[in-house]
Amino acid sequence: MSLTVEVTGPQGPACTLAEGPRWDETGRRLLWVDIDNGLLLAAALDGGRLGPTASRPVAATLGAVAPAADGSILAAAHDRLVLLRPDGSSTRSRALVADGHRFNDGAVDPAGRFLVGTLALGQHTWQEQLLRIEPDGGVTVLDDDLGLSNGLGWSADGTRLYSVDSERHAVFVREYDAVSGATGARRTWIEIDDGFPDGIAVDVEDHVWVAVWGAGEIRRFSPLGELVDIVRVPAPHTSAVGFAGPARDVLVVSTACKGLDAGQLAAFPASGHLFTGHATVSGLPATPWAVGPLPL
Repeated sequence: MSLTVEVTGPQGPACTLAEGPRWDETGRRLLWVDIDNGLLLAAALDGGRLGPTASRPVAATLGAVAPAADGSILAAAHDRLVLLRPDGSSTRSRALVADGHRFNDGAVDPAGRFLVGTLALGQHTWQEQLLRIEPDGGVTVLDDDLGLSNGLGWSADGTRLYSVDSERHAVFVREYDAVSGATGARRTWIEIDDGFPDGIAVDVEDHVWVAVWGAGEIRRFSPLGELVDIVRVPAPHTSAVGFAGPARDVLVVSTACKGLDAGQLAAFPASGHLFTGHATVSGLPATPWAVGPLPL
């Protein structure tokens, strides 16, 4: 059954590398980042469209954010984590990423732990990591052989973790026990050869939506890995996808102008903005980050 979404835009300010749209249930707003400019952006939704946008500089780069139920936000700020409190104060962790690398995409697991990956700032290696921040502030390395760690998502029952390695053009899957934190063997779930898989989201029907960098598309796959739908946007570098709004039925697509030449920018002037559309299926509820100590 086709669930094709007609997206509208451009919306929000132009970003170099917009990423990670996340619905903040406590603040009733959409959060996203402009990675290369280190900005946290926020906007309310009005009829499925973005309202006025507020922005906050956080660090040299900002890979991802995770809202908490108490109104605070955990930010993957360049090489460390930053806890941004509602009163404007903040706490920074120790550096968790080696020089020459930075944090990239991150997400919260069904138990409230934050997972976040890394990428190389120069020539890529096969040593990028996927980390999990434990409730006591400890750090668990789930992967240490990635080319570029990217989107993360969980199945509807929380027992499978989907993770992206963009350099391998792969979306992986593994068994995941949110209670104990135990994980199974990683295996390739789908491969995308005509672009780079980037951010992902999972809906209530257990389908996975994958942003395909270079293709200007969001692709929806069944739990068996079958392509069942495509959402197209007028920007070739689709970077991430998320579900927003109280009913989680507003599809949000982030895009980037990074890496486009002058001709491409002229042909796709909306690159770097967000696009939204009403979906006929809802996204899974986003688990808030369970506030805990940072690695110090």
